Amino acid sequence: MQRLPTTLGLLAALLLSAQTEALAAAPAGAGPVLFKDAGPGSIRADYPLFAGERQRLEALVGAARRAGIDVPVPKDPGGGFSHEQHKRNYMALYGAGLLYRITGDGAYADYARRLLLEYAKLYPTLGPHPAASGDSPGRLFWQSLNDSVWLVYAIQGYDAIRDTLSAEDRQTIDDQVFRPMAAFLSEGQPQVFELIHNHATWACAAVGMTGYVLRDDELVARALNGLDKSGRTGFLRQVDQLFSPDGYYTEGPYYQRYALMPFVVFAQAIDANEPARKIFDYRDGVLLKAIRSTVQLSQGGYLFPLNDALRDKSLRTDELYQAIAIGYAATRDPAFLSVARWQGRTTLTPEGLLVARDLAEGKEQPFPFASRLFRDGPQGDRGAVAVLRAGPGERDQVLVVKNSAQGMGHGHFDKLGWMLYDEGAAVVTDYGSARFLNVESKDGGRYLKENQSWARQTVAHNTLVVNETSHFDGQWKVGEKTAPRQLFFSADGPTRVSTAEMDGAYPGVRFRRTLAQLTIEGLASPVVVDLLRVQGSKPAQYDRPLHYAGHLTAVGFPLQSNPAQRPVLGSANGYQHLWVDATGTPQAGNATLTWLNGQRFYTYRLLPPAGAKIILAESGANDPHFNLRREPVLIERLENATEATFVAVLEPHGLYDPDAETVSDSRSRIAALRHVRAADADVVSLELLDGRTLTLAIADDADAAKAHRAEIDGRPLAWSGHVGRFDEPAARETRSEMASRERR
Repeated sequence: MQRLPTTLGLLAALLLSAQTEALAAAPAGAGPVLFKDAGPGSIRADYPLFAGERQRLEALVGAARRAGIDVPVPKDPGGGFSHEQHKRNYMALYGAGLLYRITGDGAYADYARRLLLEYAKLYPTLGPHPAASGDSPGRLFWQSLNDSVWLVYAIQGYDAIRDTLSAEDRQTIDDQVFRPMAAFLSEGQPQVFELIHNHATWACAAVGMTGYVLRDDELVARALNGLDKSGRTGFLRQVDQLFSPDGYYTEGPYYQRYALMPFVVFAQAIDANEPARKIFDYRDGVLLKAIRSTVQLSQGGYLFPLNDALRDKSLRTDELYQAIAIGYAATRDPAFLSVARWQGRTTLTPEGLLVARDLAEGKEQPFPFASRLFRDGPQGDRGAVAVLRAGPGERDQVLVVKNSAQGMGHGHFDKLGWMLYDEGAAVVTDYGSARFLNVESKDGGRYLKENQSWARQTVAHNTLVVNETSHFDGQWKVGEKTAPRQLFFSADGPTRVSTAEMDGAYPGVRFRRTLAQLTIEGLASPVVVDLLRVQGSKPAQYDRPLHYAGHLTAVGFPLQSNPAQRPVLGSANGYQHLWVDATGTPQAGNATLTWLNGQRFYTYRLLPPAGAKIILAESGANDPHFNLRREPVLIERLENATEATFVAVLEPHGLYDPDAETVSDSRSRIAALRHVRAADADVVSLELLDGRTLTLAIADDADAAKAHRAEIDGRPLAWSGHVGRFDEPAARETRSEMASRERR
């Protein structure tokens, strides 16, 4: 295997003056292979982002040095002292190594040496972690995933200082820390290492980077192509299987962010040591697409909370500081610079220096947020996530439609679900995961049992529930076998539409959903039309939940409230966690709810099927340890039905100004919502208060060339393709004005 010596290539473009040669020759076979530099102390840069990163790491490593070396015997789960101390240690090792290469200060290298020698004493004595759960215990941590993360960081720090060590210390650390860790994470845990999963990605990256640093071809080959070197598993197989051609990671944006770091950091190591592989060109540059897709799958810097996600996770993470710097160095895409500016951070590496320099020189351009369809599956044929944006800004409306595959063990049972952001806030919400990461008092920071009993269940999401059971009966391995079909996607112009179909989430039930984001002249924000058609083989109960954020301000139909006692909606599959606050049976003309979120009102207008009722509920029942957030939900319920069509429109409107103590346009500007079923299409019509009418015709067939006809109110409609839109100006007299005149 060919390896490159330390080069001046990247740094020559970065440094203000060319470096001539390394300050000191490294011992043979000991120089850095992961960190490209021109020798310790050769980087001098005052670019603000880079200087800030140096100050941050100097403070972190300085605090660690002052606290003294502490390598405790592992005993605690996530959040406990030993867990957190080993995390602090790998960050200190990583930081000390980078600071040594940047400053040339041998004290940093000596601190890393002494810390690693303590690990050389401890690590050979360790067995499975005493707080382990499941079948993949770590040694330093309760799960082996954390051991892999430790190794990814620590091996980079070690690489940076390895050429400063005596031969004896180098062999001690090689043979008592890094070799046994790499062996444990690969041969010692084949049930993890051989997975196609983010845990295996971290393990492969850790083992492969260790192989490069230790000049061990066996470890590198094992990491790239699996334990048997066949390519059935290993890093390259994971790149093949876990990303779609659009760079979408199958476990969702939250785990895409997490998995991205081992993918791109190991890819950088591969590129440095085996450039002939052209790893960043692999699969049409899918790893670089993945960096861009991760950013696209966010709003206001926060990742869409699909699957087992924490809703407060943003682009400000160590994984994405690395990914943005590496992505920029590989592409020189100036849009990455605007992300780095928002992050306010970079890495203390040549790639980070490049980002800081070009930001200081004003080379950034806005990141091109846009409506996009992110196909799922290795071939892009396992559904998709549809992102419909009204504009590129942080406060512009974004409709996210989840028509993707299961997402493996971290997937939720929410096929054809959706969420909505407007004015920079989540309005139609997704719960994400039930977890307090690394909060020891909350089950050691692990996923809570309510993650299974509530957050993953279908009723916790905005999609169809049949007979109060979850999709695939709550079995993710069953769900992995069947994905939705994305039938149509259009992001052009004022009519942005996604249509998908799910067959197999319930036996004998097929459902199709169209979600349309419609820009209407005169309205400050688009409206969202939701058309859900269900076809079943036998009578069943159909629920359509809508989880929303805000405070109810108006209800357009009578409610029977439960002010004294709050009954629980059901007994299992998430229903046991819902308090029932009120129920009502609306008519087609009065089925509206309005709530206030921030300074904007939202009216949800429904066309309930005959006999349907509305349930207003809140999460938190059967939760004695207060693990769940208390959040409202509206459930539209139809009982004993075989087929059903649910139609609704969500309309943002008005302004509440608490400073000026004024309210404007707090009432809906839609006068009526209508739906008719034609021979081969559904027709949804919105009548505005000013007399204008907007009609959306949605054909069953998605063929762009096929012609369709329908009729509403005696008015013929004709269009080609899946969707036709018809905007009619106001008549000289609106219908309400005509009715008033006739009464007079």
